[in-house]
Amino acid sequence: MLLAHVWELDIFMPNQHTTATTSLESSVITLQHRSSVLADNPLGDPCERPLNVYLPRAYHNQTRKNRRFAVLYSLAGFTGTGPGQLNWKGFEENLAERLDRLIASNRMAPAIVVFPDCFTAYGGTQYINSSAIGNYADYINTELVPFIDREFRTKATREHRGCFGKSSGGYGALMLAMRYPKIWGGVANHSGDAYFDFVYRSDWPRVLTHLQRYARASNGRLRATTAAQMRQLGEDDGRVEHFLQGVWSRPPGGAQGITSDEMMTLMLLGMAASYDPDPNARNGFRLPFDLESGKLIPARWRTWLRHDPINQLARYGHNLKKLRGLFIDCGRQDQFHIHFGSRQLSHALTNKGIEHRYEEFDGTHSGIDHRLDISLPFLAKRLG
Repeated sequence: MLLAHVWELDIFMPNQHTTATTSLESSVITLQHRSSVLADNPLGDPCERPLNVYLPRAYHNQTRKNRRFAVLYSLAGFTGTGPGQLNWKGFEENLAERLDRLIASNRMAPAIVVFPDCFTAYGGTQYINSSAIGNYADYINTELVPFIDREFRTKATREHRGCFGKSSGGYGALMLAMRYPKIWGGVANHSGDAYFDFVYRSDWPRVLTHLQRYARASNGRLRATTAAQMRQLGEDDGRVEHFLQGVWSRPPGGAQGITSDEMMTLMLLGMAASYDPDPNARNGFRLPFDLESGKLIPARWRTWLRHDPINQLARYGHNLKKLRGLFIDCGRQDQFHIHFGSRQLSHALTNKGIEHRYEEFDGTHSGIDHRLDISLPFLAKRLG
């Protein structure tokens, strides 16, 4: 059982407050962390966010009260949140319950697990720095990592620190390991975005069709010509801004929820804001397609492809050789076609002599939390 009683106490840092839910088995500490990195972010998203920390039963053992632990960071996928991974689930485990079971059965070494909240107005983040969304890589690396190491009994070196996630969380975990090798020592990437030509391009026609309804009629030839020139440069002619204002102005919990088409549109725009930010462009980013004709804009798409993990290996692959553990998997029926990207990524890693463990399984992009039963023990063993 995870829930025994609840108490509140002050913590050591200014502007920090914590609530803890504990039991004889483990505890989940909920901190309210105020970020200076996310202050004044371009979307106006909160800079004070909940930060949940799972502490295993062994952490509370009074006979070994100076014992230190490896620490893992759980990165939620797009539309997910750190706190959401700990919500109660009917007929399923949440992540804290999964950790309890794996550790109690000796399948996994005890570890501290951190659940950052990186939700944004677009529905999530790719865990990279972006002038259009916010510097979420810096948020994790320069604020959360030293804060956690200061306040908990972690083994505070890269050799004992790892991150894991699914989808955008898996992509983010791999990007953090590639770009910040002095901080991260192990990664588990479940169905992480890769091979952008397959993963994203097939969804853009649906998004462009949805955005048509937000296009305002042009008044006069000059304005129409100007709008066409803007679109050819990957700039919004107004319909993206109109769409975003409409979605973001809805009251939360109202009768008009976000439809599947709207969510896909919001997600792809969030990817554009991640991969091709431009402070001088409308909405702070550029688009890879002409909004009216649907024509691919090669210069803009090249900017996206530079963020593809398969292409990132040329620049950052040597950093992955420093990892103590690299786990990658994907379902063979992934509806976003990520299994093709995962295969290419694994082949590229092998060609570069980068040790990793790659697995495929029968499944899609959804309902794959059971794969954590493999990756979490893998990371805990390699980083312990």
